[in-house]
Amino acid sequence: MQELFEQAVALSKTLSEKPSNETLLQLYSLYKQATEGDAGADGPSNPFDFVGKAKYDAWTALKGTAKEAAMQQYIDLVNKLKN
Repeated sequence: MQELFEQAVALSKTLSEKPSNETLLQLYSLYKQATEGDAGADGPSNPFDFVGKAKYDAWTALKGTAKEAAMQQYIDLVNKLKN
């Protein structure tokens, strides 16, 4: 699973088209959940860091998702984007 995940991460950087912002957030949050687990309690401290807040919120939404499940969802999403 780890090897497939690493291949998907590499592949995500070579997609022919840039994914939508929503899809990029999904990729980011799944990656963070797969590599670091649940998000910490504190989000970005700057109230004007809208991108950081969106990333944090997307990651927090995956709280409790198992590492392997996040990896599989990431792999599936990259494979869908590649086609």
